[in-house]
Amino acid sequence: MPEVRPAIVELTSARTKEFLREPEALFWVFAFPMLLALVLGFAFREKPPDRVPIAVVAGPHATSRLAALQKSPALLARVMPENEARSALRRGRVSLLVEEGETIVFRYDPTRPDARTARVEADDALEAAAGRRNVIAARDEHVQERGSRYIDFLVPGLLGMNLMGTGMWSMGFSVVNARTKKLLKRLIATPMRRSQYLLAQFLSRLVFLVLEVVVLVAFGWIVFGVRVNGSLVLLGALCLLGAMTFSALGLLTASRARTLEAASGMMNFIMMPMWLCSGVFFSYERFPDAVKPLIRALPLTALNDALRAVINDGAGVTAIGIEVAILAAYAVFCFALALKIFRWQ
Repeated sequence: MPEVRPAIVELTSARTKEFLREPEALFWVFAFPMLLALVLGFAFREKPPDRVPIAVVAGPHATSRLAALQKSPALLARVMPENEARSALRRGRVSLLVEEGETIVFRYDPTRPDARTARVEADDALEAAAGRRNVIAARDEHVQERGSRYIDFLVPGLLGMNLMGTGMWSMGFSVVNARTKKLLKRLIATPMRRSQYLLAQFLSRLVFLVLEVVVLVAFGWIVFGVRVNGSLVLLGALCLLGAMTFSALGLLTASRARTLEAASGMMNFIMMPMWLCSGVFFSYERFPDAVKPLIRALPLTALNDALRAVINDGAGVTAIGIEVAILAAYAVFCFALALKIFRWQ
């Protein structure tokens, strides 16, 4: 008589095999974050900054002003007729116009950082050409050590985003797909408990967690030299906690959803603010101070901050205590609520 394995083992095995039969899921879990890191890493690699395109409006002094502006290593200047120059500014082809007048007129959009940079550089170049003397001597020191580059900021953010996406999508779609195919209805007749089914979803997610983390971290180290300055054990534990948090959130989202479209809409609604605000591709310090406490309370923000602290700063567990507490609170609350409101059909 064949040995009967525990229900949770059978459920975990079934869910793992189901995942392996989905090549699209394997692509999004493993290939997509590496492609994203590769593209953005090379786009923002260590190289001289791109020169900001500006236009000098044609006029009596255009030639001399063009000569002065061309001495700036940060500007790419050219002379254009007024109508063409204003059209180029409107369409974003240039960031700044230098116009004739009783005084020099700088025309630009102040909300664009490159435009503000161009305005300062242009003013400095024209002032120097007019004979201005610098009363304070200064020198530049460029920061290029490991941990301060954009790719060092990006890789932990991509890791956090991947843990969120795969945790929520794999959990949510698995449950809702089983519900729509009436598989959950059949499981009611078995001696399996609700907690066993939900826990099996967690365990199947953890099977791929190690590979998911190792592949992305190793890729960042081999291709871009992104080092893990902190404890690998702490990094692994943090990724495990993050995966559990977003898996619990995915289960909660799918607990009562009846269609894949409904689950997809709810998960996109939950994840969209975190994609935009939680510091995946740029720092959330750019947002107004009034909303920063709300942003820091998001689980992806806590995970990204903790990952960057461990990977880039070599932080210990005490330094990321607040972030760990936020993630643990989300994990416990979401799983408990999912267990309470879960519907089989």
